[in-house]
Amino acid sequence: MKNEKHFGLRIDEETLKKFHFVCEYEGRSVNAQLLYMIRKCIARFEKENGTIEIKE
Repeated sequence: MKNEKHFGLRIDEETLKKFHFVCEYEGRSVNAQLLYMIRKCIARFEKENGTIEIKE
């Protein structure tokens, strides 16, 4: 992606270990799994509430 942004995430060790397990099960990296989940969340929101308009 040309306009990639980086952000930090604070997470407890147990949750992170479990998330790594889920990522491995799904066959995705942690980053890919997070992007997948974020995109699904946005799609569900927009389906229920309409398109999110981004103002620059």
